Amino acid sequence: MTASALAQVSPAAGSALAYVGTFLLAAGVYSLTAHIAARNVLGDVPPKRALLVGPVPAAISLLLQQYGPLAFLLAIATDFVLIRYVYRLKIRTTALVTFVHLVVSILVLFVVLSAYRLAGTAPG
Repeated sequence: MTASALAQVSPAAGSALAYVGTFLLAAGVYSLTAHIAARNVLGDVPPKRALLVGPVPAAISLLLQQYGPLAFLLAIATDFVLIRYVYRLKIRTTALVTFVHLVVSILVLFVVLSAYRLAGTAPG
Protein backbone atom coordinates (compact mmCIF):
# COMPACT_ATOMS: atom_id res chain seq x y z
CA MET A 1 0.00 0.00 0.00
CA THR A 2 1.45 3.36 -0.99
CA ALA A 3 1.56 6.51 1.10
CA SER A 4 -0.99 8.21 -1.13
CA ALA A 5 -3.41 5.32 -0.65
CA LEU A 6 -3.06 5.64 3.12
CA ALA A 7 -3.74 9.38 2.95
CA GLN A 8 -7.06 8.93 1.15
CA VAL A 9 -10.00 8.47 3.48
CA SER A 10 -13.25 7.12 2.17
CA PRO A 11 -15.99 6.14 4.60
CA ALA A 12 -16.86 2.48 4.52
CA ALA A 13 -20.34 1.15 5.05
CA GLY A 14 -20.76 -0.61 8.35
CA SER A 15 -23.32 -1.64 10.88
CA ALA A 16 -24.44 0.55 13.76
CA LEU A 17 -22.48 -1.71 16.10
CA ALA A 18 -19.30 -1.06 14.12
CA TYR A 19 -19.80 2.71 14.38
CA VAL A 20 -20.53 2.53 18.11
CA GLY A 21 -17.48 0.35 18.70
CA THR A 22 -15.26 2.67 16.67
CA PHE A 23 -16.60 5.70 18.54
CA LEU A 24 -16.06 4.10 21.95
CA LEU A 25 -12.52 3.03 21.06
CA ALA A 26 -11.62 6.47 19.67
CA ALA A 27 -13.22 8.25 22.65
CA GLY A 28 -11.25 6.04 25.03
CA VAL A 29 -7.97 6.69 23.24
CA TYR A 30 -8.59 10.45 23.03
CA SER A 31 -9.55 10.54 26.71
CA LEU A 32 -6.40 8.62 27.67
CA THR A 33 -4.17 10.86 25.59
CA ALA A 34 -5.93 13.98 26.94
CA HIS A 35 -5.20 12.82 30.47
CA ILE A 36 -1.56 12.11 29.60
CA ALA A 37 -1.22 15.58 28.04
CA ALA A 38 -2.89 17.35 30.96
CA ARG A 39 -0.86 15.43 33.49
CA ASN A 40 2.42 16.22 31.73
CA VAL A 41 1.65 19.94 31.50
CA LEU A 42 -0.42 20.59 34.63
CA GLY A 43 0.82 17.96 37.07
CA ASP A 44 -1.60 15.84 39.06
CA VAL A 45 -5.11 16.17 37.57
CA PRO A 46 -8.20 13.99 38.08
CA PRO A 47 -8.66 11.50 35.21
CA LYS A 48 -12.43 12.09 35.20
CA ARG A 49 -11.91 15.44 33.49
CA ALA A 50 -10.27 13.77 30.49
CA LEU A 51 -13.40 11.66 30.04
CA LEU A 52 -15.24 14.88 29.16
CA VAL A 53 -12.65 15.83 26.53
CA GLY A 54 -12.26 12.58 24.57
CA PRO A 55 -15.73 11.87 23.14
CA VAL A 56 -16.19 15.12 21.20
CA PRO A 57 -13.09 14.87 18.96
CA ALA A 58 -13.90 11.18 18.49
CA ALA A 59 -17.43 12.02 17.33
CA ILE A 60 -16.17 14.73 15.00
CA SER A 61 -13.54 12.42 13.53
CA LEU A 62 -16.08 9.68 12.96
CA LEU A 63 -18.98 11.79 11.66
CA LEU A 64 -16.97 14.14 9.44
CA GLN A 65 -14.29 11.76 8.18
CA GLN A 66 -15.15 12.36 4.52
CA TYR A 67 -14.15 16.04 4.89
CA GLY A 68 -10.53 15.22 5.82
CA PRO A 69 -8.61 18.37 6.84
CA LEU A 70 -11.78 20.23 7.83
CA ALA A 71 -12.70 17.50 10.30
CA PHE A 72 -9.14 17.53 11.65
CA LEU A 73 -9.17 21.30 12.22
CA LEU A 74 -12.64 21.20 13.76
CA ALA A 75 -11.58 18.39 16.10
CA ILE A 76 -8.53 20.38 17.24
CA ALA A 77 -10.62 23.53 17.75
CA THR A 78 -13.21 21.71 19.85
CA ASP A 79 -10.41 19.95 21.74
CA PHE A 80 -8.98 23.39 22.58
CA VAL A 81 -12.34 24.70 23.76
CA LEU A 82 -13.08 21.60 25.84
CA ILE A 83 -9.65 21.57 27.47
CA ARG A 84 -10.02 25.24 28.34
CA TYR A 85 -13.49 24.72 29.80
CA VAL A 86 -12.89 21.41 31.61
CA TYR A 87 -9.52 22.30 33.14
CA ARG A 88 -10.27 26.05 33.55
CA LEU A 89 -7.03 27.23 31.97
CA LYS A 90 -5.69 30.40 30.42
CA ILE A 91 -5.41 30.52 26.64
CA ARG A 92 -1.63 30.01 26.51
CA THR A 93 -1.72 27.01 28.85
CA THR A 94 -4.70 25.60 26.96
CA ALA A 95 -2.76 25.87 23.70
CA LEU A 96 0.15 23.97 25.25
CA VAL A 97 -2.08 21.18 26.60
CA THR A 98 -3.87 20.95 23.24
CA PHE A 99 -0.56 20.74 21.38
CA VAL A 100 0.75 18.02 23.71
CA HIS A 101 -2.58 16.17 23.32
CA LEU A 102 -2.19 16.29 19.53
CA VAL A 103 1.41 15.06 19.69
CA VAL A 104 0.61 12.23 22.12
CA SER A 105 -2.38 11.16 20.01
CA ILE A 106 -0.26 11.06 16.87
CA LEU A 107 2.45 9.06 18.64
CA VAL A 108 -0.08 6.53 19.93
CA LEU A 109 -1.60 6.22 16.45
CA PHE A 110 1.85 5.75 14.92
CA VAL A 111 2.78 3.00 17.40
CA VAL A 112 -0.52 1.15 16.95
CA LEU A 113 -0.42 1.35 13.14
CA SER A 114 3.23 0.27 13.09
CA ALA A 115 2.45 -2.73 15.30
CA TYR A 116 -0.50 -3.61 13.05
CA ARG A 117 1.64 -3.42 9.91
CA LEU A 118 4.41 -5.41 11.58
CA ALA A 119 1.92 -8.09 12.62
CA GLY A 120 0.73 -8.20 9.00
CA THR A 121 4.19 -9.27 7.86
CA ALA A 122 4.34 -12.22 10.24
CA PRO A 123 4.48 -15.63 8.57
CA GLY A 124 1.53 -17.96 8.78
